Amino acid sequence: MIGVVIGVWATLRFSLLAPDPPANPEHLCEIFREHPAWYDYARASQQRWGTPIATQMAFVYYESSFRSHARPPRTQLWGLIPWTRPTTAFGYAQALDPAWQEYLAANDGDWLTVRSDMEYALDFVGWYNRLSHRQLGIAFTAPRELYLAYHEGRSGYARRSFDQKPELVSLASRVRARAYRYHNQLAHCEAEFQCWRWYEFWPFCSARD
Repeated sequence: MIGVVIGVWATLRFSLLAPDPPANPEHLCEIFREHPAWYDYARASQQRWGTPIATQMAFVYYESSFRSHARPPRTQLWGLIPWTRPTTAFGYAQALDPAWQEYLAANDGDWLTVRSDMEYALDFVGWYNRLSHRQLGIAFTAPRELYLAYHEGRSGYARRSFDQKPELVSLASRVRARAYRYHNQLAHCEAEFQCWRWYEFWPFCSARD
């Protein structure tokens, strides 16, 4: 009973506190100006796991449109009645239940580690891509291939299941294009988000390289 109460409280807490999607999701500088903490989360994930900031954010753009509680639309029974959802994908990164549980187990996650929190969503993307890099040899500089493995799973990618899914291949190419676009945009504004808090200053600020 206590676990249920805690779970409901956590859901309400993160639902109420979740930020709105960015007003201009087409420009990464504007995204981080509106949500500067997201830069910190993406940078921390990059430093921990290796996936570039721009690639992480391109994944989130196409997975959830930056909506914290995004889910796949429900199917319809008899074309009228809202029915079950096609998958268990949830949150910014649209992580499936099994993959999320694997992530929690590998990273000592607890009930506060939720998919509707951008910090953990970006860390999940980085962690998953690290496994794809290690097990499949996909470079961190290859967002198209990383996304195919993310969508199909590592075993599906190894079987090239995406060869039978032209729409997915097209989407992965768009992810790559957005990742490159975000990368170029970030190059012009990243200094704005390094050491932006009042207590972050040299030589104590780790964001400065």
